[in-house]
Amino acid sequence: MSDQTQQHAETTHERVGEQSLFHRREFEASPARVHLAHTDAAQFVQWMGPRGTTVRLDEFRPVSGGQFRYGVVASSDDSWDFRGSYHEVSPGLIVHTWQYVGEPDITLETLRFVDLEGGRSALEIVSTFTSKGACDAMAESDMGGGMDENFDRIDDLLAAGA
Repeated sequence: MSDQTQQHAETTHERVGEQSLFHRREFEASPARVHLAHTDAAQFVQWMGPRGTTVRLDEFRPVSGGQFRYGVVASSDDSWDFRGSYHEVSPGLIVHTWQYVGEPDITLETLRFVDLEGGRSALEIVSTFTSKGACDAMAESDMGGGMDENFDRIDDLLAAGA
């Protein structure tokens, strides 16, 4: 399905407490399929980052105790590098840290893959920041737009039968 005809769900973003944001997105796929899009390297590189970029995986071990390090690379060869550690990866749950390399702040993210009726699922994410100021900055940024685009790309990947 082309991007123009694919219907995408809405992602909600909500402040929950001083240092946390809650994000929720529904998918037309099982929790296991959405979870796999986050843990299978071949699928991960297809949806991470803005359209028109590629992902360079330097390390990708999505298991409890594993780590990741990747770069989102633009056609201009600019890249934005990220790293983190997986604290828990189990069916329906991923808990990891996330950091933009070169910045001091680290985010703890808890991703829950929730089963819904009809073979559908919801992805619920709590992002907890190291300070109120870091959370304020993220809430005021366009992080929702970037996250929404990534989730749209997961929708496209799932619709293509990945």
